[in-house]
Amino acid sequence: MSDIEPGRLDVGTAWNTVASFDSYEESQAAVDHLSDRHFPVEHLDIVGSGLRLVEHVTGRLTKGRAAGAGALSGAWFGLFIGLLVALFTPRPDWPGLIVFGVLIGAVWGALFGFVSHSATRGRRDFSSTRSLAASRYDVIARGGRADEARALLAEGGGTWGEKP
Repeated sequence: MSDIEPGRLDVGTAWNTVASFDSYEESQAAVDHLSDRHFPVEHLDIVGSGLRLVEHVTGRLTKGRAAGAGALSGAWFGLFIGLLVALFTPRPDWPGLIVFGVLIGAVWGALFGFVSHSATRGRRDFSSTRSLAASRYDVIARGGRADEARALLAEGGGTWGEKP
């Protein structure tokens, strides 16, 4: 009898690892190779493990830069609203509505960006981007098709990572 809760999938019994790779691009290339050989790729998954959050610091964030970024963001939103209003305006005033929407959006966005950054009181004076990265990518097969996939990768002659 299994210790698995009802409704939960036991990955170890449901999936079989076909190959492991150090990069996502390598795992994609292996799946592409299998697809080119008419393997039913709908039975495959690429699973990243050893996940870590990577935050790349892009620069110093000042109140002026926060206001500028807010203005740019607000201008895009104002453009969207201006276009939406202009769509339903039968008069020839629609170009003015679009410009007005962009300007009002930029002003409100700048104000919001400035106030938001000021509210942090210097606790986060930098801008950054975040991403998830995995240390390993496994190509796994469902439905008992792992051996078939391994054989197709082996006949390809490429370097497809470690075979389990």
